[in-house]
Amino acid sequence: MPIKTRTPIYPIVLLCGVMFVYLWSAVYPADYFTWTLEMFPVILALGILVPTFNRFRLTDLAYTLIGLHAVILLVGAHYTYAQVPLFDWLKNAFDLGRNHYDRVGHLAQGFVPAIIAREILIRTSPLRNSKWLIPVILSFCLAVSAAYELVEWLVAVSTGAAADAFLGTQGDVWDSQKDMAFCLVGASVSLMLLSRRHNRQLVQISEIDDG
Repeated sequence: MPIKTRTPIYPIVLLCGVMFVYLWSAVYPADYFTWTLEMFPVILALGILVPTFNRFRLTDLAYTLIGLHAVILLVGAHYTYAQVPLFDWLKNAFDLGRNHYDRVGHLAQGFVPAIIAREILIRTSPLRNSKWLIPVILSFCLAVSAAYELVEWLVAVSTGAAADAFLGTQGDVWDSQKDMAFCLVGASVSLMLLSRRHNRQLVQISEIDDG
């Protein structure tokens, strides 16, 4: 059922902001091949969210998190995850041994999908009041992370050294496992910090869904 009682202004403003960052990201990135790979999830998300905007509009919290995640991806796409300047400065200032921007990306890979999965499950499935809601959400987030690692592996096998910046392992043999661990931490923290706020926003649209 089309949602007509909620203003679309906020999501549209977010979309404009994301498109601005997208255009900035596309101007002289560090490597266009890596940029294409890293920004593709943003295009995929827009391809899903824009056509379904009136039929299944998400909460403002969900759209905010999606916009934030898009910005994180686009910044990483522009510089490559191992060369984001601020995190290079942190690496040198605190003798960290590596650029940790990719850890931020994988933390967001759990933090953001956790709320999206929570919203979809609460609004469309019998899990709304089930004790299985949280385990299913965490499992979903880990599945997304594992799928992404498989994509990285397939790209690396297919293209060889051209995918080095996309992999972003920076010499860490346990990089994939750590990425998935950060995803799990991000999803868990997201559910702990945002569930109450998310519930309040879900209440505001529950009557529309029921109608």
